[in-house]
Amino acid sequence: MLSYVQRGSADIWKKNILEDLKEELLEYESAGKFLAEIKKEFERGDEELVKVAELKRIEQGNRNMKDFVQDFKRVARGSSYEGHPLIEEFKRDMNGVIRRKLMEAETQPSSIEQWFSRVIALDRNWRESRREEKKLREKKENSRAPALRLNN
Repeated sequence: MLSYVQRGSADIWKKNILEDLKEELLEYESAGKFLAEIKKEFERGDEELVKVAELKRIEQGNRNMKDFVQDFKRVARGSSYEGHPLIEEFKRDMNGVIRRKLMEAETQPSSIEQWFSRVIALDRNWRESRREEKKLREKKENSRAPALRLNN
């Protein structure tokens, strides 16, 4: 069975197992237990790879930051990303307007949790500002409309 394992990390794992078996440091009671060990060893890596791939695909899009942060946390769990690499991935995935605002701030957050709380507040303020601008534009347009009709 192990003769089929010939490349990458699986090959390294195979060599380690064969060495341990040869030195009698390792013993399996049955082929079933050996297969279970293989599955356990490589299933973990697959889950991590899937999480990393999902982390690289996720984007904020039009979602509010609070929802995006929750989704990002779910995806990041099990990806093995932490510290600076996790922060960089988060910055890449978020809305460009919010990212620029935070990057231009005098002090930047130093932990992922600080990033989460700051971007949620910035996003909330940005969305409120956009709503206010829309209301002001509509009010301005509505106040001009009657004046235009009188002149015709």
